[in-house]
Parts: sequence; C-alpha cells; structure tokens
Amino acid sequence: MSQSSIRGVIAASDAHTAEAGARLLRRGGNAVDAVVAAKLAATVTELPLTSLCGGGACVWGNADDGYEVLDFFASTPGLGLATRPPLDFAPVTVDFGETTQTFHVGKAAAAVPGELVGLLELHRRAGRVPLREVVAPAVGWARDGFAVSPQIAAIIGLVAPIARRSPDVARLFFPAGGLPHAGDRLANPDLGDFLHALGEGDPATQVARYWASLVDNFGPAQGGLITARDVAAYAPVVREPLRVGIGPYTVLTNPPPSAGGGLIGAGLRIAERLGIGDEEFLSSEHQLAMAALLATVSAIRQSGYDQRLHADPDSIRALVAGDGIPAWVERARALLIENQLGATTHISVIDAERMAVAMTTSNGEGCGQLLPGLGMHVNNFLGEEDINPNGFHQLPPGTRMSTMMSPTIVVAGDRPCFALGSGGSNRIRSVILQALLNLLAYRRPLDEAVNAARLHVEGGQLWFESSGLEASAIAALHAAWPAATRFDQASVFFGGVNCVASGHDNLYGAGDRRRGGVVVVAR
Repeated sequence: MSQSSIRGVIAASDAHTAEAGARLLRRGGNAVDAVVAAKLAATVTELPLTSLCGGGACVWGNADDGYEVLDFFASTPGLGLATRPPLDFAPVTVDFGETTQTFHVGKAAAAVPGELVGLLELHRRAGRVPLREVVAPAVGWARDGFAVSPQIAAIIGLVAPIARRSPDVARLFFPAGGLPHAGDRLANPDLGDFLHALGEGDPATQVARYWASLVDNFGPAQGGLITARDVAAYAPVVREPLRVGIGPYTVLTNPPPSAGGGLIGAGLRIAERLGIGDEEFLSSEHQLAMAALLATVSAIRQSGYDQRLHADPDSIRALVAGDGIPAWVERARALLIENQLGATTHISVIDAERMAVAMTTSNGEGCGQLLPGLGMHVNNFLGEEDINPNGFHQLPPGTRMSTMMSPTIVVAGDRPCFALGSGGSNRIRSVILQALLNLLAYRRPLDEAVNAARLHVEGGQLWFESSGLEASAIAALHAAWPAATRFDQASVFFGGVNCVASGHDNLYGAGDRRRGGVVVVAR
C-alpha cells in the first residue's frame, strides 16, 4: 500500500487507546480529533492512569499555523474559604518492587481538575469531526466492557491500596472482588452514559453537572477543599511553548508554571556543551555521563527552581536560552571527574497533513474517591510530594499547579519530526531528556531510543535499569553511585515514552514496552 494512503500514526500506552485515535483518523479526522478520542478512551481503558477528573497539557500545531501549548493541568482549590475545614487526607505507600513511593489520598488530596474542559477546548479549537464521533469509542468500551491489558492489570495491582479505600472505587477496579488479570473485562456504564450525553447534547450542560458534583462531593463539608468559586474560575490556558535549539532541530515543550519542560531544556543545553553523544551508546562512558547530567538537572531543581516557576517564569525561559548554563556545565564536569564518571499516560499523533499533537495527562494515583453517578476517579494532585515541593496545601487557592508533564514536539525548520512524551511522575524529566538525547545526540533508531535502559537521579540517589548494559557499565555505575538502586528488568517506574515520527515521506512510531506501548498506522 502506498505511503499516500496513510492517514496518520498514533502511539499510546494501550491498544484500545491507540485504536480509538486511529478510528478517527480513518474517518477523516485530524490529529486533534484522534488525540481527543484516544484520551477519552484512555479514561475508560487506562483507568489507573488518567481520568476526566485529572489534568494535563498538550503541545500541538503544524508548519502553516505554528505550535502552541494548551495547559489544562489542575489548580489549587479553596477560593472563598475563610478557614480551612478538617481535611480527609492520609498517606498510602505504593510498592514498585525495588523501591516504594508514598502518596497522600482522600478528598483533600483533590485539586480542581482540568481534563474534561481541556479536551473539549482542544476539540473546539482544532477538531474537524463532530464530538459524537469523537466520544463514540470511549462510550462503547465504557458501556460494553473492554479486555484489561497486562500492563493495566499490573498498574491496578500497584494502586490497589488506594483503589480499595472506598466501595465505589473498589467496585470500578475490582468488580469480581479480587485483582483483575490480563484479559478480564471491566466496564464503567456511568462514565459511558456521561460521555454519550456529552456527545449527543449540549456539552455545557454536562460540564455544569460535572462541576456541581465536584463541589457537592469534594467541598469543605465532605473533607475536601473544592468550592463553587474554584470551578467558576477554572479555564484552560494557551501558552507559548519553550523552544530549545539542538543541532538542526528545535524542541518544543511545556513552559512554566510546569516544571518538566524547563528542566528538560536546561538538560539539553548542558548535554550539548558536555558533548554528550560522542560516547558509544550504552557504554560505561555514556551511562556515567548521563548520570552526571541527570544529577545536575536534579540540582537545578533544588536551587529554588520551583519557586521561580510562579514568581519569575521569565528566569526559567532565560535558563533554557542559556543564562547561567556554563556554571551548571562545570558542575556536571566536576561530577564526572569526582565519580570517574503517580501515574501518567501519554499519546502522540502525527496525521497525513503533518499536524502533530503530543498530550500527557494524569490522575496522579487517584484520591480513592469517585464522583457518584459519573464513574470518575478523582485526582490526588494535592497529595503528590513532587508537585508540592514546599509542603502539602501550601499553594494559594487558584494557583495553576506545576507538573513534570512534558509533552514535546521536535521540529526541523517548522516541519514536525517527532512528537513524544511520557508518564512517570517525577521521573518524567529524566525519561524525556534521555529519549531526546538518544534520538538527537546519539542518533539511535526510534524503537531503540524509546526502549533503551534508563536512569534517574533525585536528591543524590541513582536508580537505573541494567537490562541491555554491559557488565562494565553496570560496575561503573555502582562504583560511582554505591547506594544506587538497580532494576534488572525494564520497569514501569521509569515511565513510558510513546513517540511518533515523520521522515523520509513516511509516518511511523515506537511505543514503550515498559507500559505496553502501542503504535497504530491508520490507513
């Protein structure tokens, strides 16, 4: 079949999600229609990872009209509250096997979500087919059920302590009482009915119903913080993407107040000056250089970076442009000499007209509570330590929260070459930075760039995957980082990059096997 018959390519973390987007491409939709359809399907079939009560960000555009970011991440609640009520807020530990991570849940962990209105706004701005067609795949799987993938079954196992905190959420995740296995069927009829009404009627009516339910069930009287003023004030925000030049490419990613894009941009600047890419791929030198780079990016974050995201966002853009980078390069070099050296989902689409869309969304891990009658597990963004670096419930009400989510498009000139992003909580910055360097500096084939062994550095601690590394590289990492945590197999802990590409008159992609990544070429 000729390449001219290709309508687009989509990469996602689940086969249902990818097929939902491909279905819209086949029906004449564009990349925006496809990504919105896929993301709506993901709220059904990737239920531990994303929800219409979550939030996210999207970078999208084309050579003719340019590129922009739509920020629909969460805002902090509490507008109009004179005093803080008693809060429903408690810690839960998630066990990744080789390491654990503590999150906080309960109704006071819920921030004002933006995903529903964000998806509707993106479709309004650039979608081409009627909303009823866009919601149809999600409606079908929600009402009729879907087969659980091995990856989603495993992630449900991880978040089981959270999902079991309320009977409503437990029934959604564990309809038979126990953990679902791959191939078991789950359904969400309440969500299916809501999405059907959204597509067939006046969306504003359904959005009003959604907001009212959040206020009624997650307000101060119920142990939460969401008020009528919070939902009235919320709106998605269009932003200019951060732009980072690297060789012949320009990387477009999520700007302040989100944290991830600026850290990735700074990392790319440092990597370029360190000459990263000259070492043999996956060699000891490569792994030690990458660990030093990631440690430096972690140090940048610890230098007051999060405070500047809100107080001085221009300083973040200046950092990405190169201001102060030489000092950080020297710090990375010193590390090399010294050492001899949460739950997110992502969808990428490029269509036949070369419109590119990269969208990352999250529900955190969920707060353990459902919107009654709507089938939506509500986020726990106020309970994630990584996006609350100054402590829980410290941001003023109405503040757009920061996030590591970094949907990214790489262009050459103004033509899209790659659209990518990843889940992975605070590891997202490391995941995307490594994938970009694998592609642009080491010039690895797309599948290898996406699935190669990964590292992460946070607070002086190194985590790394050893699969695919030579024994000498593993030994070098342990020698330089004696307390390093080693994963012998590729792990969901390190996120899941889903990337699509346009080049040589072809559209193609690669999915991250850590999260069951799927690529569908729509014809």
